[in-house]
Amino acid sequence: MLAVEGLNAWYGQAQALFDLILSVGEGELVVIQGLNGAGKSTLLQSLIGIGPRAQGRISWQGAPIQGWPAHRRAQAGLGFVAEDRRLFTGLSVKENLWIAAPSGAGPSDQATPAQRFDRVMALFPQLQTMLHRPASQMSGGEQQMLALARTLMTAPRLLLLDEPCEGIAPVLVVAMRDALLQLAREGVAMLVAEQNNILARHAQRVLVLTSGRLQTGA
Repeated sequence: MLAVEGLNAWYGQAQALFDLILSVGEGELVVIQGLNGAGKSTLLQSLIGIGPRAQGRISWQGAPIQGWPAHRRAQAGLGFVAEDRRLFTGLSVKENLWIAAPSGAGPSDQATPAQRFDRVMALFPQLQTMLHRPASQMSGGEQQMLALARTLMTAPRLLLLDEPCEGIAPVLVVAMRDALLQLAREGVAMLVAEQNNILARHAQRVLVLTSGRLQTGA
């Protein structure tokens, strides 16, 4: 599905990524591990098209997309959940979800927005009780669930997840992990950046990013 060849990225004159080569297959869970500052967020942002200056080839289902804007990549089936969540904090949970819903069928299914909403509620029943709560009044873990749920409303075929289980309450870590593994069983591909081993132990492949360079992990 996704193939990356010779990806380099720069912040000004400082190079952050060095000739990265990686791929994610249909329904595959791939985890990128590394310390803070290793380039994990930069990699995901470069793939979705919101990162720093980048150079290299990014192919999605055989088509080069490195010149595409972020919204076109999202419409093609890439979904991104940033570490800082990027919610509309003044809007309610329900409004955050519906604002992301496309008017027609998504790239990975023919479900209506209403059907996707029901699916999201089934994955995250905790959100059902707070549909009218402003996102600003949610805990960090609840916001993380909402951020993922909002992305799922676009029916992505590949999820790019930046530290999805970091800094949230243990009970919500379990809920988040279980939801993501359920999505993986349903065939949603994932490229996950994480420092812990919450999802790595379930991954088909683990890669290690060190100072902007990829290595094969366990």
